[in-house]
Amino acid sequence: MMRQHTRWIGWLLALLAMAGFTALGLWQLQRMHAKQALLDAQGSAVAQALPLAQALAAPGALHGVADHGRFLPGVVLLDNQMRHGRAGVKVYRPFRSDSGSVLLVDMGWRALPPDRTLPVLDTLPAPLAVRGLLAPPPSAGLALGPAFSETGQPGRWLASRLPADGLARALGLAALPDRVLRLDPALPIGDERDLDLLPNTLPPQRHLGYAVQWFGLALTVLVVALVLEWRRRRR
Repeated sequence: MMRQHTRWIGWLLALLAMAGFTALGLWQLQRMHAKQALLDAQGSAVAQALPLAQALAAPGALHGVADHGRFLPGVVLLDNQMRHGRAGVKVYRPFRSDSGSVLLVDMGWRALPPDRTLPVLDTLPAPLAVRGLLAPPPSAGLALGPAFSETGQPGRWLASRLPADGLARALGLAALPDRVLRLDPALPIGDERDLDLLPNTLPPQRHLGYAVQWFGLALTVLVVALVLEWRRRRR
């Protein structure tokens, strides 16, 4: 009776382990497909640029944008942004198109010195033409602590993530969309930037590799359980 009880406990543990490993493998596949779909949509989005109002109203997360307008007062500095192995900030400025649409524009990355002195930013010409990629904001990661705080300079905020509603109130705006405009690197304004949609994160191929590993562990547990069961029956 004791052996039968131990047998069922062993199979229960094996099934739980297989279920857990399989769930992790499926999650990695989901992440792979989501990221690959984002990359696949980028090419067609950049090729067909829309006015900002149309891009914001159109379905889908990615759209090319070409519009005209002016930058509004205020700066948001997204902290803890790595590039070329160096720490820095991403600079965001609010922009209003001639048609009245408002959003944050990613002006690029700037390195911070060791004492973390925040950068002095240039005054932008107005009005001007902008173009780029309308895309989701950078991933927030773990939401620990306040999303943003004052820097001691009027209209400048240091952020760890970009909550649209909170930043709209801080910048004195009626509202902000939950997407940002990734400015075209070829435009002669702003700082160092690109249109990489997956910075500092795993590419789809890595997620596939991890999925195979998790599925392999699930299969290993099954094989071990079957071998032990076969040996038990031969006794």
